Amino acid sequence: MVLSIVSPCYGAPTLLEELVRQCTQAAREITDDYEIILVEDFSPDNSREIIREICSKDKHVKSIFLSRNFGQQPALNAGLDAAQGEYIVTLDCDLQNPPSHIKALYDKAQEGYDIVFASRQNRPDNYFMTQGSKLFNRLIGYLTNTKQDESVAEFVLYRRKVVEAMGQMGDYVRYYPLMNRWVGFRDAKVPVPHDPRTDGKESSYSMMKRIDLAVTTTIAFSTKALRLIVYFGSLITFLAICFALYLAIDFMITGINVSGWLTLFVSMWFIAGILIMIMGVMATYIGYIFNEVKHRPSYITGERINF
Repeated sequence: MVLSIVSPCYGAPTLLEELVRQCTQAAREITDDYEIILVEDFSPDNSREIIREICSKDKHVKSIFLSRNFGQQPALNAGLDAAQGEYIVTLDCDLQNPPSHIKALYDKAQEGYDIVFASRQNRPDNYFMTQGSKLFNRLIGYLTNTKQDESVAEFVLYRRKVVEAMGQMGDYVRYYPLMNRWVGFRDAKVPVPHDPRTDGKESSYSMMKRIDLAVTTTIAFSTKALRLIVYFGSLITFLAICFALYLAIDFMITGINVSGWLTLFVSMWFIAGILIMIMGVMATYIGYIFNEVKHRPSYITGERINF
């Protein structure tokens, strides 16, 4: 098969038919040998019924119904595992990344690139969402030592060898914007417009979910947080030595004794807070190790249609 289009579906039932229509039109500009895979992530609406009806009318459209809500990244994992195309495109179901630009990504790949990212231009998101996205990507990039681009999201075209390489990564926690950087290969960007949602809904990714994703991804893909604790502990030790020297010199010059109750009390609570923080970070890493060694799948399929 030439082309696979994978889209996780959650919370956008009114957009699904238009999504399939636009994906079909874009795919036929490239080839008649294509598939559209809708991964329904247990959305709390009538998305399943709509997808069943779409699949009954068009055998090019396939669907994977997950057994519960696993999240966007596991849903992408399910779609990529099932995709058969030599070229595989991933995109969200909210139509903010127009499928009509799939042809532009495909044409760029013909120049010898293995990964082609859609770079979102003129994003209509509000100021806090835009700045939050920038902060999120900078934090992820710093903590994982990777170069993250806030204009790039899930609208990406992969050659099959890239998807197979990412499939070899046995991580329980999967975050494809980091995984596609880690595996390497030649990549390029194509500017595409970023349209507003037409169904009037907000993104299901709240700021708290973004923060949770940042923490989860950082711990799953990097040990830098542990190294930062070492640096922080060294800094605290250095400052404590400097403060002790200051008190000793001040006593020798002025001869005035410094009451130790307040400094002792503050120091004890400060050190206790640092120790608890360090233990918390280490416990979090141990928790993720626990999840990894259980070798649970990142998703479970409830039903497949048209495969």
